[in-house]
Amino acid sequence: METLSLSALVVFLAEIGDKTQLLALMLTLRFRVPWLISIAILIATLLNHAAAAWFGSWVVGFISPNFLEYLIAGSFFAVALWTLLPDKLDEEEALISGSGVFFTTLVLFFVAEIGDKTQVATVLLAAEYDSMILVIVGTTLGMLLANIPVVFFGEKLAKRLPLQWIHRGAALLFVVLGIVSLT
Repeated sequence: METLSLSALVVFLAEIGDKTQLLALMLTLRFRVPWLISIAILIATLLNHAAAAWFGSWVVGFISPNFLEYLIAGSFFAVALWTLLPDKLDEEEALISGSGVFFTTLVLFFVAEIGDKTQVATVLLAAEYDSMILVIVGTTLGMLLANIPVVFFGEKLAKRLPLQWIHRGAALLFVVLGIVSLT
């Protein structure tokens, strides 16, 4: 249960103010079909985080445990710093012309997550914990907890969230995870 809840919390905090959250807001304001957008976000996240967790679990077999411990800790520290940098949604990433709402959301979310801090966090969590399934479920849950309210309440939430403090809290959590992975 620790793996599931920690994975959800890490991704939830890292996702606040992230470009995929901005993407969720943009898609919602443009298409105004929250259920369809939400289902596409779920599927894109499951696919992306399953690949990331598989990679994290796979790479563990090729790296010595001592080096892996330092690599994971260093990566958590790097993600902590990265979390402090606010994301911006590029206009080029924002639209795929001629596609339906579901397909557009699915493709954009999957692509936007490639190399994103939440995907990196998923790789690290899968490398750190034995249960790849719990990591995938937890990180997907964290992504949904951060994005689905944006899909349904977008504009109102964007005006009320103190993003700077949320980013600091997420960065602190990644630092703590880095320290814990060294012990």
